[in-house]
Amino acid sequence: MTSVHADGRPLSAQPIAGGEAGEARTAAVAARTVDVIIAAWNRSDTIERAILSALAEPEVRHVIVVDDGSSDDTAARAGQCGAKDGRVIVEQLPSNLGPAAARNVALKISTAPWVAVLDGDDFFLPGRIRRLLAKADGWDFVADDLLQIHEDRVGNETTPTPFLSDRHFEPWSLDLEQFVLGNVTRHGMSRKELGFLKPLIRRSFLDDHHLRYNETLRLGEDYALYARALALRGRFLVVPSEGYVSVVRADSISGRHNKRDLERLRDSDLELTISQSFTPRERRALKRRYSSVDCRVQWFAVVEAVKFRRYGQFMAAFCRSPKVSLFLMMRLFEQLSQRIGKVIRG
Repeated sequence: MTSVHADGRPLSAQPIAGGEAGEARTAAVAARTVDVIIAAWNRSDTIERAILSALAEPEVRHVIVVDDGSSDDTAARAGQCGAKDGRVIVEQLPSNLGPAAARNVALKISTAPWVAVLDGDDFFLPGRIRRLLAKADGWDFVADDLLQIHEDRVGNETTPTPFLSDRHFEPWSLDLEQFVLGNVTRHGMSRKELGFLKPLIRRSFLDDHHLRYNETLRLGEDYALYARALALRGRFLVVPSEGYVSVVRADSISGRHNKRDLERLRDSDLELTISQSFTPRERRALKRRYSSVDCRVQWFAVVEAVKFRRYGQFMAAFCRSPKVSLFLMMRLFEQLSQRIGKVIRG
């Protein structure tokens, strides 16, 4: 696969200034450059906004868009941006392989020492990359709190709201136990999972540890990558919001998943515990996370069992563990209450 700019030109190295002083300045500038990778599927309505927000950052060397088998004109719209700015690279996949595979393609193309992930429906506020780079010395991952806004409010002078906290917080070093527990879904509470963060990533750390996204996952691929990095003792800094705007949409990919997607996500923690050594606290955190995802898996199993009258499958779901059984009973009670409410209102 030959990587080219959107206008068809092959990738080339950055120009080098003359003399030792010029070479030193060039090396310093190059060390502070970022490739922004965008895995996009049917995002023709928002892809230009995402690309232009990344191009507005002077520290961005390339914006690499991988069209993941879209059925709309996502790639064409990205190409139009590339025709105006040679930093845009567009790669089209022949079929939909999922965001993990698409991001791995982008990582193979990228050349900058830092990588930033941007979803095709999100965008950067001006200066985000510069502010993150200023905090990056000594860290492998630098993540800022997300700013969330609903799609219908973008451009309406509505202020995005922070994802993790509505107050300013002190930057902290994230370890594996904190991260895993920060991704345990709590029933009845809004999702504040740390796996949703979009950090600046040091490319050399990924390469040194042969880390890439798990292409078997179509859900939680970010979580799985960060967990593996932290298991390898990657240095992960979390700071207050610097300008990643996460757009909340009804058709978000993260909101559409099936039982198999959740099973793969659940089992990724098992694979991690087999391949790495952990402290007792880390193992307890991973076990809790596994149980949390398994609760959601078994809910899918219960729904299937009721739909197809598979009574053995129904009972097996409740026998998984006391925690799963309690979760399922709560969900069934919620469904029953909703149905009764509809009957009463009707």
